Amino acid sequence: MSYEPYGFTSSTGFTTLSFTGPYDPYARAPTPLRAGTLQNLHYEQVCVRNGMQRPHFFSWYRISLFSILGVICAISLAAPLMVTSAIKRFAYPVHHAELIQSAAHRYHVDPYLICAVIHTESGWDAGAHSKAGAVGLMQIMPATAQFLADGGQVSAREYPLTRLQQARENIEYGTAYLAYLQSQFSSRDEVIAAYNAGPTTVGSWKKKQDRGVFADVVEYVETKNYIIRVNQAYDAYKELYPDGIHD
Repeated sequence: MSYEPYGFTSSTGFTTLSFTGPYDPYARAPTPLRAGTLQNLHYEQVCVRNGMQRPHFFSWYRISLFSILGVICAISLAAPLMVTSAIKRFAYPVHHAELIQSAAHRYHVDPYLICAVIHTESGWDAGAHSKAGAVGLMQIMPATAQFLADGGQVSAREYPLTRLQQARENIEYGTAYLAYLQSQFSSRDEVIAAYNAGPTTVGSWKKKQDRGVFADVVEYVETKNYIIRVNQAYDAYKELYPDGIHD
């Protein structure tokens, strides 16, 4: 077995010592024998050649570097998801969340469905008007609102029909109408279709349904597309606001 001198140098901050003994690249520390300088230089060369332990400063440096790289990688992976979610929320916003939540609770209507209807009907434009005369966020017809007020579903004193285009009144009457349709039909698709085409028309379609899918008996192309669009918006709102809707 050969004996090689090796040791620390003062340039690394350690005491200048040299060691002599059998060279073992796997040994954790050599056995000190005598001091010197040339032997110390040889020891550093042996460390480099055989991957022996470096001062702790370099270990912490490597750990810090790898930690930083890990954080950068994690951010790089998460960033696209965060950006996608932000874009989707921009495409599917929520406004008047308190009004929606309050009306949804009062009439036992899914708030995600209310948001989906508003998104599809007006794109959250409170000033929207249709050629048929529908107004506001949920595009309520004045005659429909009058029907709900006459039937006692909505208090016209508390929610004046003259303010139908205002968000508070519009959401109240629109949600009450969804609740009324839910009492008439058994599925969400039927309720959505009735909101677009009217309950009488949907009732006539259902009479033609023979254990098939309701969409198969919908005769209006506009209503078929309306069902698809509202359901897409409904799914998007549930995905983007899993803990409940909020502004």
